[in-house]
Amino acid sequence: MFSNFDRTAMQRALALAARGMETTDPNPRVGCVIARGERIVGEGWHERAGEAHAEVAALRAAGNHATGATVYVTLEPCSHQGRTAPCAMALTAARVARVVYAIEDPNPQVSGRGAAALREAGITVETGLLEAEARELNAGFMKRMQRGRPFVRVKLAMSLDGRTALANGQSKWITGDAARQDVHGWRARSSAIMTGVGTVLADDPRLDVRLPVETSAVQRRQPLRVVLDSRLRTPPAARMFGAGAEVLILTGLAGLDETRAAALSARGARVESLPTVDARVELTAVLDRLGELEVNELLVEAGATLAGALLRQGLTDELVVYVAPRLLGQAARGLVELPELTVLEGAPEFTFIEATPVGADLRLRLRPKPAAGG
Repeated sequence: MFSNFDRTAMQRALALAARGMETTDPNPRVGCVIARGERIVGEGWHERAGEAHAEVAALRAAGNHATGATVYVTLEPCSHQGRTAPCAMALTAARVARVVYAIEDPNPQVSGRGAAALREAGITVETGLLEAEARELNAGFMKRMQRGRPFVRVKLAMSLDGRTALANGQSKWITGDAARQDVHGWRARSSAIMTGVGTVLADDPRLDVRLPVETSAVQRRQPLRVVLDSRLRTPPAARMFGAGAEVLILTGLAGLDETRAAALSARGARVESLPTVDARVELTAVLDRLGELEVNELLVEAGATLAGALLRQGLTDELVVYVAPRLLGQAARGLVELPELTVLEGAPEFTFIEATPVGADLRLRLRPKPAAGG
């Protein structure tokens, strides 16, 4: 169905889309290539929300060469008027002959309508080329559109024996400089970073992106910082308030301390109340609220309690685990809090999707293994 050149062109479109990895939020990352025969005449990618979509950028680059050309785009062209005009209309006006896109747009305002509009205009439309790669590129956007919640990625760091800190709480630093720098790349691509108030009180993290200018263009965009704090114990002097990003503190509906809330609001935080379960903010309500706030990818940097709760409730989409080549011993603190198992079959299972050396450490990426028949 698809030629070798088709695949090459779509691979190029995916590479272009990845240039917007840290900047397109809350929009999807999209790349586009326009070719006449096997000659590329234009290409573009969506750089920032509110700016030109990938197809429009590529059409501008192609000019008159777009007439009769094939367009390769990583996501179905949109058909609705948003902050920019519909891309399907722009492609039709340019009189392209063929459009190949990787995946259907899950946005209910599009979802097949873009392809239908192109076909009605007499344009040949084909889909499914490098679908898995395109879906992976926009895992957060896809999940939010389909389920109303962000893609949840939990970052952890541990020793070879699965420990995160000494018994006295000392944890700086288990991993090396390269691994800690690598974390900033995950922060940069995330819509929000979430932690629990326990981590704020123990570590006073900044939860910001600190990358050299030459490796990141997102010094101007910091992810939303989210703190789960059912009793509003977050100190107004916490360092995260001074690092140039919005802070959202999610607390419990009952017993909201207006004085503490006012002090945090004075530091620029937005304080919102959500239902609680066992005196903790209810996690499904948290994810639903973050979906409403257009959070695509959520990076969780928290302690064993919050990480364990997300795992127990089946709310984790991916683990990013940094493993340091050292042993801390059985008295040291464990990775996550999980209930005691009586049968091995009850243990949560994961699938490795990546193992990458980062300096002296190893970065593992894992995803929950679907239940049998699930």
